[in-house]
Amino acid sequence: MSNYDIKDLNQAEGGRRRMDWAEREMPVLRTISERFKKEKPLKGVRMSACLHVTAETGNLMRVLQEGGADVVITASNPLSTQDDVAAALVNQFEIPVFAIKGEDNVTYYKHIKAALDHKPQITMDDGADLVSTIHKDRRELLADIIGGTEETTTGVIRLRAMAADKMLNFPVIAVNDAMTKHFFDNRYGTGQSTLDGIIRATNVLLAGKVFVVAGYGWCGRGLASRARGMGARVIVTEIDPLKALEAVMDGYEVATMLEAAKIGDIFCTVTGDLNVIDEIHFKAMKDGAIVSNSGHFNVEINIPALEKMSKGEPNLVRPFVQQYVTRDGRKINILGEGRLINLASAEGHPASVMDMSFANQALAAEYMLKNADKLDKKVYSVPEAIDAEIARIKLDAMGVKIDVLTDEQTKYLNSWQEGT
Repeated sequence: MSNYDIKDLNQAEGGRRRMDWAEREMPVLRTISERFKKEKPLKGVRMSACLHVTAETGNLMRVLQEGGADVVITASNPLSTQDDVAAALVNQFEIPVFAIKGEDNVTYYKHIKAALDHKPQITMDDGADLVSTIHKDRRELLADIIGGTEETTTGVIRLRAMAADKMLNFPVIAVNDAMTKHFFDNRYGTGQSTLDGIIRATNVLLAGKVFVVAGYGWCGRGLASRARGMGARVIVTEIDPLKALEAVMDGYEVATMLEAAKIGDIFCTVTGDLNVIDEIHFKAMKDGAIVSNSGHFNVEINIPALEKMSKGEPNLVRPFVQQYVTRDGRKINILGEGRLINLASAEGHPASVMDMSFANQALAAEYMLKNADKLDKKVYSVPEAIDAEIARIKLDAMGVKIDVLTDEQTKYLNSWQEGT
């Protein structure tokens, strides 16, 4: 197979070992794989995926292939690719991959275009770059597209904006909206992997530090919880009064970013919006502040504004740590070029939570194929039955048993006649 673009095919054996290790922690996807092998529900369907090329994603690609799909994959972030996994997918599974860790923006979009040259019938996105590129530059592909799936909050926001403007030309299932995705992947996965990335990049002790979390959605909740668990004093910033109130009731300090900027030691954005940390905040920060992002795109930190405030080029003081020196002599450290720090300097979410997220991806693709003729050109949530089935399989794999309603209890819950 010659149609791929990766760093080094010789890394394939290490990537296969990494995939096999992750697969041990992915019992839900394994269960789906067994059914897909027998039933081939995706037989002959061309699929293009734009996802983080990690060991867990590699296992998803393998399951889609076992289900009969003709699949290719490109990276959804320039720094998130695990090059050995990319090599394993090409060398051992003959799945075309277009992804190299550290690729520049030109290469990133060249790879997206290469994945679209596959002429997909189903798209699988993490950030909606495939869908937006199709609608802007590759509209000739629309005629063959049945539908798509979307993995993350940022992508769902973009797709809902497209649908609101009547610009979305095929149905998309928002995998991110599944309870088994955002309850676990966003909260536990992002919470743990983001701290892992920050610590690997900096080797700083969190205990005693002032840790500022921008955004108190599911990702922010998980990150704040784990930072507090490591002994940090956590400050949450928010624009939503309900989420801000929830953070207060959960025991966190809540402040504006400008107030937090004056006292924070470590900052991390998890909002999905741009310029959350802006010039005014950089001006207020202490010498030695550490600034990171765990939202999908690198727009949450206004790095161009920091560059204008700084003297000369930043110094790469550690891998994934760029140190800017402001004109007044302060040093501000940006982690992972402002990109997803949990994938830039670490390995992303643990396999056990990606197990549920990618089970949703696989089953959502199957659902899309079966039901596309009934779906309008808009964004849909994952059907509750799929969500519940994934939770059931996960509990079974963990050896956890739960109660079942009796006929009497079911009747009571479905009636209105009985009271106290």
